[in-house]
Amino acid sequence: MFNVTDLVSGYGQSQVLHALNLQVAPQEIVAVMGRNGMGKTTLFKTLMGILPTRSGSVSIDGQELTALPSFQRVARGIAYVPQGRMMFSSMTVLENIQTGLPASAGGRVPDELYALFPVLYDMRGRKSGNLSGGQQQQLAIARALATNPKVLLLDEPTEGIQPSIIKDIARALKEIRKLRQLTIVVSEQVLSFTLDIADRFLVIDKGRFVYEETRDKVDAATISRYLSV
Repeated sequence: MFNVTDLVSGYGQSQVLHALNLQVAPQEIVAVMGRNGMGKTTLFKTLMGILPTRSGSVSIDGQELTALPSFQRVARGIAYVPQGRMMFSSMTVLENIQTGLPASAGGRVPDELYALFPVLYDMRGRKSGNLSGGQQQQLAIARALATNPKVLLLDEPTEGIQPSIIKDIARALKEIRKLRQLTIVVSEQVLSFTLDIADRFLVIDKGRFVYEETRDKVDAATISRYLSV
């Protein structure tokens, strides 16, 4: 239901992504693994329309997205949790979540978001800039879910987060997939986290996918070698 075909992108004169192909099934969780500088964030920014597509295509449920700006891609069903979370630090937790809500919601946050992340309910009046890294990551995911997406993109969600919170996020993502019937694509360097949640694994190296395997056949040692080179 989410298709990327021969995707090429980059910055200025530099080409970073080299004809990437990715097909993600409904309710599948796919992990894109790779070291820093290998193209993970460039891929996600291109999928969201933050970076222009030089060639290739991106589609969801058969609808072509390649020429659309980011806000129209959100309306078509893609939500993005960027690396570093990108909170509105002077706004409260509640206000941050409300930025993701459709106008029809009237500013009311669905109860299920607070059920998934109870700490956000307790801290809904607190400025997001005063939250811990783990709390901010939960807020970033809740803000993305407020858009009612079909596909959720998460760029390195474990970055700067303590292990106990990483486990909480893993549990929440699996619950989100079940409740929302979501498709999830996550970029990561922490293999233990992706082994806990993903159905399929890809490794990106210098802008190309160099390894792909399903959960039942994945070779963790091979992925670890790509991550440590």
